[in-house]
Amino acid sequence: MAFEPPQRLVRALGETYGDAAAAEWLKALPELAQDTLDRSGLVAERVMAPGGRSSLVVLVPDGVVKLAPAFARPDLEREALAHWSGWGAVRLLAPGEPVPGALLLERLHPEVSLRSLPEAKALLEAADTVRKLWVEPPAGHGFESVAERTARQAAPMEAYRADPEAGTLVTAALEARTELLAAPAEALLLHGQFRQGKVLAGDRAPWLAVGPEPLVGERAYDLARLVRDRVEDLVAASAGASAARRRVNKLADSLELDRDRLRGWTLFRAVESATRALTAGRRADAELLLEFAGWL
Repeated sequence: MAFEPPQRLVRALGETYGDAAAAEWLKALPELAQDTLDRSGLVAERVMAPGGRSSLVVLVPDGVVKLAPAFARPDLEREALAHWSGWGAVRLLAPGEPVPGALLLERLHPEVSLRSLPEAKALLEAADTVRKLWVEPPAGHGFESVAERTARQAAPMEAYRADPEAGTLVTAALEARTELLAAPAEALLLHGQFRQGKVLAGDRAPWLAVGPEPLVGERAYDLARLVRDRVEDLVAASAGASAARRRVNKLADSLELDRDRLRGWTLFRAVESATRALTAGRRADAELLLEFAGWL
């Protein structure tokens, strides 16, 4: 079959890792996908669309093959999934990899994520799922820390300090990061990109997390992305600002986190995403995120 990468994958890889690196990997992808399936003795059913933002997801009988470029660090995803061993997350079916960057995962129900539930129920299930992932990292792990990841993210944000629309919030977000990192925090294994769309329905458990970008740090950082889920609905609501602040407090309280630390990381992560959207020319997305960040 033809292994045509979904447009979301093409766009996201170029935006995140650069057009040149993305183009080189995408050119080799059809041959890589077929080679992976041949070595594994598997037959493709179909390519998932829109699929992931850093990987090609191919459905096979009784499983899923996920292919990602080396620069997206699939080795770290493998390490995290192996450590969780199916507890709260999709199960890794094969310890080895027939082709570098290939993961063989259990088959979930990709068409059913937490976004299919009413908001209140989705947040409740999300909280129950993510708390299972927050464990001690394995000894000798290769995961970066929250401080390291956010340092990489903060560097390009500096260029927007003087931006007439985003500058005030960028400064506030960078200052919040500095304050948060100055205080001692826990060092647990985190999902890294946890949100409703990253939790799929399963058979052995109702809901399981997928697509981690694992790192080590405090739980408030991991929960911050979930806070702004369905941001377009929040912005469209007449009471969006108060609803966003209530969500911060409710999630922090339900998972026994410090409200101010969750608010600070939510601000940083929302503004960081907004500046990336501005850089990529996605102004409408950036405006949504900046409006949300301004409520915090």
